[in-house]
Amino acid sequence: MGHGGAEIGGHKLLAVAGMTFNLDTLYMTWLTMAILVLGSLLIRMNWSLIPGGWQNFVELILEGLLGQIDATIGPNGRKVAPLLITLFLFLLIANWLGLVPGFTSPTNDINTTLGLALMIIALVHGYGIKTKGLLAHFKHFIEPNLFFLPINIIEELAKPVTLSFRLFGNILAGEILIVILGILVPYVAPTLWLAFSVFVGIIQALIFTMLSMSYLSNSLQEHHTGEKEG
Repeated sequence: MGHGGAEIGGHKLLAVAGMTFNLDTLYMTWLTMAILVLGSLLIRMNWSLIPGGWQNFVELILEGLLGQIDATIGPNGRKVAPLLITLFLFLLIANWLGLVPGFTSPTNDINTTLGLALMIIALVHGYGIKTKGLLAHFKHFIEPNLFFLPINIIEELAKPVTLSFRLFGNILAGEILIVILGILVPYVAPTLWLAFSVFVGIIQALIFTMLSMSYLSNSLQEHHTGEKEG
């Protein structure tokens, strides 16, 4: 739960047709999407040739991410640029929501982070198959030889696990510490940690996005290199 909740790490549950839903995660995810969509529309409506205020901040983020995408993936990076930029902004807002009293971060729920990680891995293989073909894409599992197949499979399975647990663990731990510090050392310590958590939210969103970028680059760059050789 966020620092306004009574139970740390707990969720409000709803059981429907044998399935359990974390209501607070759903509400905060919808709120994150609403903030992202409405914010984008407001910025778009007030976009100016001479940037100022929030437009400077948004352009700084966009230019930084686009530059990193071009450097990491190459020319094919623009295919996934909208996805990666949206992912970063979604994670940034989601991470910061838990710092608001009474709110929780959707990313403090492993269901959210694992779902995002699985989406990235699915896109990695989707782009790989689309650009190289089924057999050519999965050929790397038996490289440099067939004996590496089990190791390569384990490595592939570990990617969404490590990607999701890193983000989930850091965000949940941050919210727990705010609650504990608020009980043990009111006012000063929670305020300082809250300021630090804003920075942590940026870093964790950036790490998740950069790792996603790296995984996608392996698929897109291989095809690009193959085209040059051909």
